Formats: sequence, C-alpha cells, structure tokens
Amino acid sequence: MTNSEQSELRQAALWCHGLIDPLEKVTATAAIITQWRAGELTLDTLKTLAISDVAGHPERPILVAAKDLPRRRKSEQHGTAPLIHAIAHIEFNAINLAWDAVARFSGMPDEFYADWAQVAAEEAQHFTLLRTHLQSLGYDYGGFPAHNGLWEMAQKTHDDPLKRMALVPRVLEARGLDVSPAMMNKLTGHGDHRAVEILEIILEEEIGHVTIGTRWFNYLCEQRQLDPLVTFKDLLETYFDGELRGPFHTEARKKAGFTDAEMALLEGKG
Repeated sequence: MTNSEQSELRQAALWCHGLIDPLEKVTATAAIITQWRAGELTLDTLKTLAISDVAGHPERPILVAAKDLPRRRKSEQHGTAPLIHAIAHIEFNAINLAWDAVARFSGMPDEFYADWAQVAAEEAQHFTLLRTHLQSLGYDYGGFPAHNGLWEMAQKTHDDPLKRMALVPRVLEARGLDVSPAMMNKLTGHGDHRAVEILEIILEEEIGHVTIGTRWFNYLCEQRQLDPLVTFKDLLETYFDGELRGPFHTEARKKAGFTDAEMALLEGKG
C-alpha cells in the first residue's frame, strides 16, 4: 500500500478489494480493521473512488454457471469437501462485497463504512476457518469449480447503494440463513462435526450482516421518502421475477430485521 492507502479507510478498502491472492486478502483485511479500530485510519466519505466492477480473485476456482456445477451427490468420493468449498467461495466473495461497499458508495454516514469494514473482517475470518478445515480434509480453496452468482448481483447493483443493500445482504446473503439448517444436518450426517461448528459461528454472525443490510436499506428508503416494503417488492420483481424459493429461516430473518409483512411477501402471502 502507498502512504495514502495506508492512512484512509476507503482507499485501503479499494486496495484490498483488488488483491488476488486469498491469503494476502485476508491478511490485509485483518490489518486494515486493526488499524481502523486503533484510530489509525481517517475516513473521507465524500471522495469518489475509481473502483472496478471486477474484484481481485485468484485463477482458481474456475468459475462456471450454477447449472454447470457438478452435482454434489455424484462427488461422494470427496466427502463434504465440495460443500465446504462452495461455502468458502461465498465467504471469499463476501470479503470483496464488503470492501466494495466501503470503497464504492460515497456520501453515506460514517457508521455505514464502519459497519461494512466490520463485515469484511468477519467474512475474512469465516473464509479462513473454512479454508483451514478444507485443508484438513486434503483439499484447498480453488480445488473445485464454483459459480459467481453473488458477484454478478454486486455488478448489477454497482450504481445504487439502496439496490445493493436490498439485493445482496437481504436476498442473496440471507439465503445463507435459510439453507444453514439443512447444510448442518447434511454435514452432521457425514460426521463432519467441525464443519457444523464453523457453520454455527457463521450463521450467528451472518444474521448480524443481514441486519446491517436491513439497517442501511431502511435508512436509504427514509432518505428518499420511499416505502421499504413497496420498494423491496419492486426490486424483487425486477431482479428475481418476484419469486424466491423457500423454505425460509423465519427466526433468523426476523432477528436480521425482516418484518412480518416482508416475510409474508417472501412466502407469497403478501
């Protein structure tokens, strides 16, 4: 990092966003959050930064369309490794997504940048836990193909923080809340109890991340004098044809700030 990148949070986020090597990215993320918490970084909320829509990513894993991913039940010789790898890939993308929010969106309150810096740090910890476990199984990140759906939605919402808050944390990342119980059951069935322990940690912290998305979505709706429920419904119809598949982890979503009306909307009752 240059001196300017070392001294200002959003510049540091931009630099980390572009790092390619996963270990370098998680190490840099830890260093940035340590500096931020120690008061060693300034914050310029008004500057517009030139940030690429393509975040730093290693050559592997090979990225394919979700429909082209191998069916995991046909990969039983690998045990739980393909599932652990898929979750690790989501967490790696989530690091980039958090830093992208910090660097990309100017003019937000200071707390917005502090929130997403915290998310970046926690996502880096999640990725590290999963990668370490994957290595203990004889594999590593990049060893299986992966899809890029999470980042594709980040690209579609690059022009508006309201869209980003609604559709990335409150839709795609919230799906992680929904599918966690089934994944934990599957891993338990395979006897991978360490993976279950890791997912329990991730689930609790991901509730907090979706809560942050909810907070800033509602803030931006208030700033623009928009009805949050109507706005959320319109965005779902525009980007997801108004449909999302359940089942939904209602308890976790409500902890993350989803209202009864929003849950009814998601479940097709609104």
